[in-house]
Amino acid sequence: MISSIYNGKVIHKRFKPKEHFFKYSVFSLLIDLSELNQLDKEIKFFSFNKFNLISFYEKDHGNRDGSPLVDWVKKNLDGNNIHFKDIKIKLLCYPRIFGYVFNPLSVFFIYNSNEKLISILYEVKNTFGEQHTYIFKVDDDVKLFQHNCSKKFHVSPFIEMDCNYFFRILKPEDKMSVIIDQYQANEKILYASQDGKRADFNSKELLKSYLKHPLMTFKIISAIHFEAFKLWTKGIKFIKKKLKIKNNITFEN
Repeated sequence: MISSIYNGKVIHKRFKPKEHFFKYSVFSLLIDLSELNQLDKEIKFFSFNKFNLISFYEKDHGNRDGSPLVDWVKKNLDGNNIHFKDIKIKLLCYPRIFGYVFNPLSVFFIYNSNEKLISILYEVKNTFGEQHTYIFKVDDDVKLFQHNCSKKFHVSPFIEMDCNYFFRILKPEDKMSVIIDQYQANEKILYASQDGKRADFNSKELLKSYLKHPLMTFKIISAIHFEAFKLWTKGIKFIKKKLKIKNNITFEN
C-alpha cells in the first residue's frame, strides 16, 4: 500500500490578545485515492463510503456531494492552468470513526507521473458546515513547502478576517508536518501545527492507532467547543460571522 497512517499531535498556541495553548494526540490517514477500493476490501476495520469502525466518505471533501474526488481535483487543477495528463492524488485527513468526522484542515498532495509534487490543496472547514480550498501550484522539488495567502474564510469566532496565513508543510514521507502561522497587521497571533510518524496502512496498525485515540473525531469537535468556551471566559472578543458560503475555492500564486 502507498497509503499511510500518521500518529502524532495537534498544537495550537494563541499569542494575542491573550495567550492560550492546547495540545492533543491524534492520528491521520494519508490516502492514495486510487487505492480506496483496495483498502475497502483488504482492511478489516476500514470501509470506503460505508459505515465501519473507521471509514472514509468522498462526501466529506471536494464538492461534498459524494461525487468522485479525483474528478473534482482534476477540474480545479485544469481551471487554474495546472495541466497534467496522469496524476496521483494523496489526501491527508482524519477518518470517520463510528461514522463521524470533522476535519478542520485536509491537504491534497498532487503528483505527476514522475512522482514529483505539482500542487497542494489546503481544504479548510469551519463548524458551520462551510469550506474553503486554497490551491497552490508547486514548482520546486523540495521537502519543505511554504505558502502565503490572505484569509478568505471565517474559521474561529475569536479571530478577525483581516489576516494572512503562512503555511509550511513537509512532503509526507517517514514524518508528516503541517504548520500554520496566522498574522494580523504583521504580528503573529496564532501558531497551529500537526505532526506525525508514519505507519503502514494495514489492519494491525489501523487498530493500534484507533486504540491509542479512541473516539478521536468526537474528541476533536468537543475540544474545539471547549477551547472556544475557555477563550470566551478569558474575555476575548466574539467575532460574528458575516458571510454565508458553502464551498469556495481560490487559486494562490
